[in-house]
Amino acid sequence: MSKRLSSAFVLHLALLTLAVTLSVLMGAVPIPLRDVLRVALARLQGAPPPADIPSYTATILFQLRLPHTALMLLTGSALGVSGAAYQGIFRNPLADPYLLGVASGAGLGAVAVLAWNPSPALGGMFLLPAAAFGGGVLTVLVVYLLARVNGHVPTTALILAGVAIGSLTAALTSFLMLRSEDTLHRALVYLFGGAPLSGWKPVLAVLPYWLAGTAVLLLSGHALNVLQFGEEQAQQLGLAVGRAKVVILAAASLTAAAAVAFAGIIGFVGLVAPHIARLLWGEDYRRLVALSLLGGAIMLLLADLLARILLAPQSLPVGIVTALFGAPFFLWVLQRTKRHGGMR
Repeated sequence: MSKRLSSAFVLHLALLTLAVTLSVLMGAVPIPLRDVLRVALARLQGAPPPADIPSYTATILFQLRLPHTALMLLTGSALGVSGAAYQGIFRNPLADPYLLGVASGAGLGAVAVLAWNPSPALGGMFLLPAAAFGGGVLTVLVVYLLARVNGHVPTTALILAGVAIGSLTAALTSFLMLRSEDTLHRALVYLFGGAPLSGWKPVLAVLPYWLAGTAVLLLSGHALNVLQFGEEQAQQLGLAVGRAKVVILAAASLTAAAAVAFAGIIGFVGLVAPHIARLLWGEDYRRLVALSLLGGAIMLLLADLLARILLAPQSLPVGIVTALFGAPFFLWVLQRTKRHGGMR
């Protein structure tokens, strides 16, 4: 591993550690680091929290703050790594789970489960990512087929297809919400990026999907590099293009759908994190995928922190914060791509 690459991972891990620490310490009720360490040490020893620490500290820390931080870390990393995979497989820096419609398709599946109002038990919660995965995979496949022209996927066609299918799934989602007024509030919060469930159960439910999807994508760096030469050239270089694209597409959809299922629809993380990693550390997908995973986690943790403290004690849905920062970044990327002749 080169010195520059080592520096990249060390920097990302340091920033991730800082973001996790701030997420645990800050919020509507700030918790001093010293109290966190003392309460955690007491929990490890099986002892009650120290008497001089407020009794609610342990509850906030272990039942709210830590599981929420873990969920945001998993969600941000899933969106970042899936965004890098989409950009690589489509050879397009503007592709991400949100713009391609996979997030809205996955959201439709998840809202359908919310409208059905299954049991809140853990077994019932596994229906959320399953339904989101089905909606997300179907959506991205339809967008890809609609945008494909003579073996290529032009940027304009990709965006238009994503917008069109995204609008269709949004309309169907609205219909389900209107038909299920008792779940309207939960669905609205979810669609703005508000995690509908709290505690450790959502983290445990999303973890298997996250592990499976990210493992495949982290091992797909070489295939994504070869795909940058075009499908015909990649085939000549010995890559089974059809199988590689199906596997990568399924893994990216799995990770994005799992993130959407439990954290709500959160835009632009899958666009911004890979693009920043590409600008700073280069185009090699063998490192870009891993750096996008870390960068997405950092970005969403910091955005979630802002969402919790801007209007404290009220908390904003994190999707609002990511949109405020991500939309201008998308416009900048679009202009930059046009100037460099990237609009095909």
